[in-house]
Amino acid sequence: MQAVKILAIVLIVVGLLALAYEGITYTTREKVLEVGPITATKETKKTIPLPPILGGAALVCGVVLLIAAGRP
Repeated sequence: MQAVKILAIVLIVVGLLALAYEGITYTTREKVLEVGPITATKETKKTIPLPPILGGAALVCGVVLLIAAGRP
């Protein structure tokens, strides 16, 4: 039962974070030009959108698991 409670808490935290941030943003660096010792790079920010229904579902599942784990 302890593992179920930990899983429930993790799901609640992940659900709240998904609802708060609505996406994961990361930066990639790409080498554009290299002439001798001189290099030019380009940074691109990309976002992976997280639908709010995903965060809500994780939150609800976590709460249901937490309630179910508390019952004998």
